Amino acid sequence: MTSTPEPAFGSSVRKPDQVPWWWQLLDADGRVISVEERTEFPTRSDAETWLGEAYPDLFEDGVVSVTLFEGDREVYGPMSLEAG
Repeated sequence: MTSTPEPAFGSSVRKPDQVPWWWQLLDADGRVISVEERTEFPTRSDAETWLGEAYPDLFEDGVVSVTLFEGDREVYGPMSLEAG
């Protein structure tokens, strides 16, 4: 995969006791695309902002849909990255 943008949200760093927000990346067959290290965010807003910036690169790298998680809890998805 090409490198997706790093979060550009200033100093918002997740505190050790916070549950991280993160995106599960899925290919066209709905299989999870494993990454060496998932990108975690301190807030839902940060996760959604990052996706808004990164989705063109993700799609180019074969990510067709994403699911948002808060820790182990699925929040929503899968959500298509294809223009519709």
